Amino acid sequence: MEAQGGYQSQYQFGNAFDPTKPRPRSQSFASSFSSQYSFDNNASSIVGFADYSRRRIGPVTDHGSSMVQWIRNAGPRWKRKRGFESERPTPSYMVDVSRNRGVANVAPPSRTLQMLPPIARPTAAAHTVPTTFLHSSLNKVKYPINVVLWTPEGRRLLTASSSGEFTLWNGMAFNFETIMQAHEYAIRTATYSHHEDWLISGDQEGIVKYWQPNFNNVKEIQAHDKGSGIRGLAFAPTDVKFVTGSDDATLKVFDFAQGRDEVTLSGHSWEVRCVDWHPKKGLLVSGSKDNTVKLWDPRNGHCLTTISSSKQQISRTVFEPSQGIMLATCGRDRLTRIFDIRMMRDVFILRGHEHDVTSLTWHPVHRNLISTGGHQGCLNHYLLDEQNLPPGMEATKSPYDTSDPKTPAQNIYPAHSIPYAHEPPNGTIWSLAWHPLGHILASGSNDRITRFWTRARPGEETWVNDRYHIGQEAAQARGTYSREGMARQAKEDEEQEALDEAEGLVDQQMPSKASAPVFPGLPGLVQAAPTQDATNGVSSLLPGIGGATAPPIMSALPPGGLPGMPALDPSKLDLSKLAELFGGQLPPPPSGGASTFPPPGIAGNTSLHLPRRSNRTTRRRSNHNRSSLSPLQAQLFKPNRSLTRHF
Repeated sequence: MEAQGGYQSQYQFGNAFDPTKPRPRSQSFASSFSSQYSFDNNASSIVGFADYSRRRIGPVTDHGSSMVQWIRNAGPRWKRKRGFESERPTPSYMVDVSRNRGVANVAPPSRTLQMLPPIARPTAAAHTVPTTFLHSSLNKVKYPINVVLWTPEGRRLLTASSSGEFTLWNGMAFNFETIMQAHEYAIRTATYSHHEDWLISGDQEGIVKYWQPNFNNVKEIQAHDKGSGIRGLAFAPTDVKFVTGSDDATLKVFDFAQGRDEVTLSGHSWEVRCVDWHPKKGLLVSGSKDNTVKLWDPRNGHCLTTISSSKQQISRTVFEPSQGIMLATCGRDRLTRIFDIRMMRDVFILRGHEHDVTSLTWHPVHRNLISTGGHQGCLNHYLLDEQNLPPGMEATKSPYDTSDPKTPAQNIYPAHSIPYAHEPPNGTIWSLAWHPLGHILASGSNDRITRFWTRARPGEETWVNDRYHIGQEAAQARGTYSREGMARQAKEDEEQEALDEAEGLVDQQMPSKASAPVFPGLPGLVQAAPTQDATNGVSSLLPGIGGATAPPIMSALPPGGLPGMPALDPSKLDLSKLAELFGGQLPPPPSGGASTFPPPGIAGNTSLHLPRRSNRTTRRRSNHNRSSLSPLQAQLFKPNRSLTRHF
């Protein structure tokens, strides 16, 4: 589906491989593909293709070609017609060959992987499991990442940190784009509306802010009491209302347009840790530190039922986003439970974490793929239709495969696990988010790093022995990890991030709330307090008029001119051109002074004989300027007029 790193370049093929000849059947898929292409350890480039720039190619994931190919060639299945080759276990079926004919001394033909995107194969979730590390992104000033969220169009990833900052990362090259101070306190949660028109965020002080897609802050409300951090936000299916969950053990339903709370939901005996709204119905779910999961009616605030299957606090409660039939919950009991709200019971129990489960997310396309993050940085991926039992355990039936209502929940083990996705002991994964197309997974952690994951390339096996799967020490012993190389790469990444930040947008700092009130209707323009002039009692907001202090006026240019400017030769000053700029005549000299005109060094006397132009338009413009400026000059320079000092 996606082309990573050097797939945009051209391969160098020798005599060992001829794309026009069939591969011997005795040769396996993995050995044939791995022998033709060799991959580096960090999956950022391919060794064996022409290196024209001599510059290290970053881990770029381009999904455009595969999406275009699928959209252009997609058709009804009953026609049995496909315009490009589908996935089969041979390189010839996976690699699309396009020859450069009639060109001499040109590199061999370019090859582009034509892999199907997840939306083209909704029933093949196993092909989408993100096993490969792509990139690590971190700010210059590092803070724990509490929220990772893809923008609706998928071009950027939004991260929110405990410092109250929003950071935008490019969704294809993963480089820094911009940063802004969104809140004064730690941001705990954020979510986009279903119509993709609004973003709301909540912080540790109970404040909710409204954001437009261009990150213009248009509204701010105090949703809960100060000090009661907001732990969860969710929009209604119609985006007319949204719900908040707070540390004050309550939930509130707000009218989005008016920004006021309509219903307060009370029933939890401890802090509310998470909340979600059903994707199609008026149904709320919340999890709390009191070890309970509650379902609510948002219209009247009544608690419909309470689920007490867990003996530890609940960390996340998330409805399945497409149909909403299943509900996933996780917490400190190291388990993730999947409930069927039609039967109001748990049908699957996801095991495999050795510590607290702190985050989870459903795949946007595959309903049976769910990813969870743990307290020590472990990242697990589960397929609900595969048990993946450890050796020695017997398979069991799920409640969907039997008519016995007393059938216990089926145990599911990870289809793939990344034990060291984030470095322990500070690698708690607080947030997970899938790209809207479903080909990249982003994780935000307490170790201040945002990481991107995707599926492996066909035939690639180096990810099995990387440091994220076996640890740094084991990877270093096997030669797949080097501390010096990673330090050098980290330094290069930091330099590149600094360059991107210098060339990109300037950091936006939030204005201080301790300043004076703003102008009505103009957000961001601070209104200074008016002061009164001691000489004439005139108060003003503009410097130089009234009491505001104006910058000092220079009586004469210093010798040699201003610093950094070439010296001015008065003898070469053309007063006729200067007069043309004023409509044909120079302004009168200031009164009350002993200055001479022209200034010393300029030849000529005070009476300038300027050439008259015959152009009627110029004459009319000169008369108009003279007639409009004369009353103002007479008013300003009359003897009885007392002007301020710096006018």
